[in-house]
Amino acid sequence: MRKKIIAGNWKMNMTSDVARDLVDGIKAKLPNPLNADVVVCPPFTVLKSVADRIAGSAVDLGAQNMHWEKSGAYTGEVSPEMLRDVMCNYVILGHSERRAYFGETDEMVNRKAKAALAMNLKPIICVGETLEEREADKTKQVVETQVRGSLAELGAKGWADAIIAYEPVWAIGTGRTATPEQAQEVHAFIRSIVRDMAGAALADAMRIQYGGSMKPDNAKELLSQPDIDGGLIGGAALKADSFLAIVQAAC
Repeated sequence: MRKKIIAGNWKMNMTSDVARDLVDGIKAKLPNPLNADVVVCPPFTVLKSVADRIAGSAVDLGAQNMHWEKSGAYTGEVSPEMLRDVMCNYVILGHSERRAYFGETDEMVNRKAKAALAMNLKPIICVGETLEEREADKTKQVVETQVRGSLAELGAKGWADAIIAYEPVWAIGTGRTATPEQAQEVHAFIRSIVRDMAGAALADAMRIQYGGSMKPDNAKELLSQPDIDGGLIGGAALKADSFLAIVQAAC
C-alpha cells in the first residue's frame, strides 16, 4: 500500500513572518493519526526559518528547484548540498513553470534528479501536457517523452526514492481541473511507463501525485483513484485551513 504524500508548492510567495505563521497553523491542526507524508516547499529565502519552525514535527521540508552541480560559478543557483544544509529532504524538479519560463529540458531535469538522489534528496519530478497538446490528442506522447527523459537511468534506489507529479499544465492556476477519470487515466499510463523502465515492483511502489488545481472540494475524489498517490498543491497550500483539508482527505 503506497502512503499518500501531500506537498505544498508555495511558488514565489511568502516572507519569513508569513511563512512561520503558515507552518504554525499547519502544525497545530495536523490530523491524528496522520496517515500521509506532509511536505512544504517554500521559496529559498525562507527555507531556513521554516526548517527551524517545523523541526521535530511531522511536517517535512522541500525546495522548489536546484542546480545539478555541487558548487561553482552558477550565479543565482542553489546546490543540492545547500538544500541538505537547511534540512531539506525533498526538491521539486521540472515544474511546468520552470520548463515554460526558464527553458528546462528533460535532460536538465534528469541531471538534477540524479544530483538530488546522490545527496539523499527525494525528487518530485513534474510532467504534464499543455492545453494545446491535450486538444491535439498528444497527452500520452508528451507525458511519455517527459517521463522517459526526466527519469532515465536513475537506478533501483533512485526509482525507489523518486516521486512523479502529473501536472496537466492547462489545469494549473486556471481553476480548471482534470476529472478524476482523466487524471487516473494518465496516472495509470505513467505507472505503465515506469513498469517498462524499472520493472513491476518499483512501478507498483512508486508514488505519483496529481498537481493540477487540487483543492479541498475535489481532493477526496481525486485521491480515491487507484493510481493517484497524493497531491502537489499550489494555491490551496498558501492557507493552512485549505492545505489541511487536503491532508485530511489523504488520511
